[in-house]
Amino acid sequence: MAALKGYGLCSMDSVLHFPCPRPPFEAYKRRSSRWVSPKAAVVPNFHLPMRSLEVKNRTNTDDIKALRVITAIKTPYLPDGRFDLEAYDDLVNIQIQNGVEGVIVGGTTGEGQLMSWDEHIMLIGHTVNCFGGSIKVIGNTGSNSTREAIHATEQGFAVGMHAALHINPYYGKTSMDGIIAHFQSVMHMGPTIIYNVPGRTGQDIPPSAILKLSRSSNLAGVKECVGNKRVEEYTERGIVVWSGNDDECHDSRWDYGARGVISVTSNLVPGLMRKLMFEGRNSDLNSKLLPLMGWLFQEPNPIGLNTALAQLGVARPVFRLPYVPLPLAKRVEFVKMVEEIGREHFVGERDVQVLDDDDFILIGRY
Repeated sequence: MAALKGYGLCSMDSVLHFPCPRPPFEAYKRRSSRWVSPKAAVVPNFHLPMRSLEVKNRTNTDDIKALRVITAIKTPYLPDGRFDLEAYDDLVNIQIQNGVEGVIVGGTTGEGQLMSWDEHIMLIGHTVNCFGGSIKVIGNTGSNSTREAIHATEQGFAVGMHAALHINPYYGKTSMDGIIAHFQSVMHMGPTIIYNVPGRTGQDIPPSAILKLSRSSNLAGVKECVGNKRVEEYTERGIVVWSGNDDECHDSRWDYGARGVISVTSNLVPGLMRKLMFEGRNSDLNSKLLPLMGWLFQEPNPIGLNTALAQLGVARPVFRLPYVPLPLAKRVEFVKMVEEIGREHFVGERDVQVLDDDDFILIGRY
């Protein structure tokens, strides 16, 4: 015990302990002052599963890079605004049955921005627990607050997610050096997809920033919404890219080298979106789906998707505000589109309906 004297613990015998003087200030000054966030109980590239078989959720970055069809999954609600997990599970299961390889949980489409972090992490953990052996679970644990992004990503990997989706800080924008530091604060925890959508964040992540971040072995790739020229710029440098624009994803995949798509439309027609990404250039199918994609994005996502899934009977017609359903005339258009494409290609088993305005429930407090 003599060796401990002066460092906080002394002993007169094996029983009695009492405080001793702390080490001099100079001893602290010699220590590194640089703070690095913890790794959330994660061995690099291998993540601890939550209530699952020993190896089913273990994923490395290359496994994420290989994915071609990833659905930004919708979060359905009960009439009181809570998650409708039964409807959610059915929707995820339909994705799996139709060959979708990954889901983004709590993204913009899944309305992560309207969730508490408790809800958010619970839904990631639930998805891993129920489906983690059949589909890759990518948790949207990004935030414009680096502190929140670190904490949420630690929790997401702790409950077993296979990868994280991260966005650059929005509204309270930062410098390019700040963007890079923000991503570096979370990337060491596990496989990471960076999401570039300037239309929502108000700030582009330029190739120069991505190239610096690509030095990390945990960068799985980029979800890119700027356009196909940007996609090509990355693919020529060996960086994996998923198109973030459904209406560009066919050309992005077959003409510009994208790995695949992170899709909203695949919530509705997962089998057709898989075909578009796996079975070679198919201009006819792409042209057939473009009107549906245009309909989905005539108002900010996820308004169109929420309306469509309600009309298909896959989700209750419940909206968390500020989202509201598309108007009656647009709902009539959707019914016609379903008939033209073929009801058999869409999720669910009920006949598509127009629905009355009074059928929708809008919830402000939940």
